[in-house]
Amino acid sequence: MRALTIGNSNDFDSGFVGHRFREHGYAFTECNRERPDEWPPLDGIDLVLTLGSEWHVYEPATASLVASEAALLREVVTRDVPLFAVCFGAQILSHALGGTVGRLPAPVIGWVDVAVDGAGGIPAGPWMEWHYDVFTVPEVFVELARTDAGPELVRGGRSVATQFHPEATETMIARWLRMGGADQLRQEGGDPDALLAESRANVELSGPRSAALVDWFLALTNAS
Repeated sequence: MRALTIGNSNDFDSGFVGHRFREHGYAFTECNRERPDEWPPLDGIDLVLTLGSEWHVYEPATASLVASEAALLREVVTRDVPLFAVCFGAQILSHALGGTVGRLPAPVIGWVDVAVDGAGGIPAGPWMEWHYDVFTVPEVFVELARTDAGPELVRGGRSVATQFHPEATETMIARWLRMGGADQLRQEGGDPDALLAESRANVELSGPRSAALVDWFLALTNAS
């Protein structure tokens, strides 16, 4: 089965989520967010996976690239291609479908439990969170999980989006810290070493949780 994954060239890693999709037989073509002119058409594509990003939907510097990805996601939804969107992917999906994305009063960084409602056995976590923005639930979508900061898991048709990071591995989180996240975390009063230690403890369980989430998505969307 053919799949596309969209992410930034400096942090292109689908982690636990990509691994589970591959176990289900999906072969991914990687599409850099920075080069929409190189993305293949959706013809014959069985799945689209969009990853997180340091970008913000509302930044003028990346407005044209955001517009390109938003147009693609609208086409994905219109064609009823299964879509799994993570963090920035969820925000840009909301933006593409008429929702809003805005800055939180304070970022959410760390391992957080979510309040799950009607998500068919999806565990409450803890899940890895690293986001500065919050999105609104697009029309015809339903919210299946949230925290005090906003929606965490939404579903509409054959599209599912998470604000949390089910894909996050210890290696990925360590890379985010090296890429400037450690300084960001310290500015918010956090401890990078403590976060990494907590991540080492949590990824042993978050891997199976992520596999369960992907399995649930595939069953829900009849994509397996």
